[in-house]
Amino acid sequence: MTVLAERKPAALGGRVKSWQAVCAAMVAIAWGGNEFTPLLVMYKANGLPLTAVDLLLFYYVLGIVPAMLIGGPLSDRFGRRKLMLPAPLIAAAGSLLLAMGADSVLVLALGRMLSGAALGLAMAVGGSWLKELSQAPYDTSAPGTGAKRSAMSLTAGFALGAVAAGLLAQWGPLPNSSAYLLNAALCVAAGCWLLRTPETVTKKARGSFLADLRIPAAGHRRFLRVAVPVALWLFTANATAYAVLPTLLLPRVHAAPIAFSALVCMVTLGCGFTIQSFARRIDRPGTARLALIALVLLTTGMVLAACTATTLSIPVTLVTAVILGSGYGIGLVAGLQQIERIAAPTELAGLNAVFYSVSYLGFGVPAVLSALHGHLGWSYATMYLVTAGLAAACLSLVAANYRERL
Repeated sequence: MTVLAERKPAALGGRVKSWQAVCAAMVAIAWGGNEFTPLLVMYKANGLPLTAVDLLLFYYVLGIVPAMLIGGPLSDRFGRRKLMLPAPLIAAAGSLLLAMGADSVLVLALGRMLSGAALGLAMAVGGSWLKELSQAPYDTSAPGTGAKRSAMSLTAGFALGAVAAGLLAQWGPLPNSSAYLLNAALCVAAGCWLLRTPETVTKKARGSFLADLRIPAAGHRRFLRVAVPVALWLFTANATAYAVLPTLLLPRVHAAPIAFSALVCMVTLGCGFTIQSFARRIDRPGTARLALIALVLLTTGMVLAACTATTLSIPVTLVTAVILGSGYGIGLVAGLQQIERIAAPTELAGLNAVFYSVSYLGFGVPAVLSALHGHLGWSYATMYLVTAGLAAACLSLVAANYRERL
């Protein structure tokens, strides 16, 4: 396939930077994606089957992965605006379905898949658009910050959505729907702002779309041996911290279980967001330092999750959330930085899509653990010790490929 790429001139005009609108849209969409998580305990308390509720967490991935794997290459071919502009409206539609479907697993599943599809576009397309808008000629104030801005936008949205949903469901009006209605309004507002954002790439492509779906950079040694081992644990960590552990601690926090779940989300993602703000200072170019640190934290976090499952201690749970959230935060920046170094401009969105698709498999972990616990009687402590061993194996792989050979 022959691709002729042409950068459009900047269209900033004013003090507001173009990248800020994309950040706002990513925050609103991520908000909608994670507002469901602290409500897991509410749905379980309302009588929905436990495994079905855990599967609802994973249905999200059924929307995310196709949207990323198809939307990313499409945006490399046709531009970012056409693929990203519908995303906030899709997120709003998903939130409205969730607001209406508190008693229906089917409606909740459809809402989750729409929320996932919007987030898939935000991650693969929005992240690439943000990276391009964070460099010349669109923004010359802080070159090389695209990965950090993308990671922080997503993490901020995840955190704000979880906290708002938990507080509104615990103490606000319309506990089953108020959080989702708020997010729908935010997504519409962000979508309107996004209309003013310039396209960064115009392409005329010859060849089939199937050829675009092939991403040679996904076979790059650095991607397979550094980025992928980190990606596997990013949302495994988050799902552990704010989907599994709050459910295990229900007997200890029965007075305000939804608020406690929101608190754990806030601690996890707050630590992730904070550490992302200075992750680039920790990095050492030419090495996998960030990825190595992330996996040390994530392995430690899995051991602490086993301790939490044994002790059912609230302080241990919060410490576990701090460690897992910090590992997630550094790991996300580490993976995105590796992609920026590896990918050609025409592969950037596609490689982002592959990375995030691998990472979101972690949201299937709660359903797998719930099934193993229910059908085979395995304890959560034992299962998390096994996951810690697997995380340590990934740590060893990254350590063996510490020096970059790009």
